[in-house]
Amino acid sequence: MKEKVITSLKSITDPELGIDIVRLGLIREVIFGEEIVSGEYEYVTVIMTLTSAMCPFADVIVADVVDTITLLEIGECKVELTFDPPWEATPELRLMLGL
Repeated sequence: MKEKVITSLKSITDPELGIDIVRLGLIREVIFGEEIVSGEYEYVTVIMTLTSAMCPFADVIVADVVDTITLLEIGECKVELTFDPPWEATPELRLMLGL
């Protein structure tokens, strides 16, 4: 199920960078609550970060995550933002972004 969630989150693109949030490394963890029935859980919590604490698109990205998980019909979606540790682009991403 976690793979299904991660795959669906790949459809969300950071509006500023034009790269999906999974490839950017913004998704830190996906946690499932107790399974109610097969394939449906109390909740799905996505622990994620943003490229910066001052990201102007934070509300949009978080809403997209909630909407995307809600469409999977596997449980209520909760999003927790964390900035510890701060996001850092991988060498591959630096190349893609021309940094």
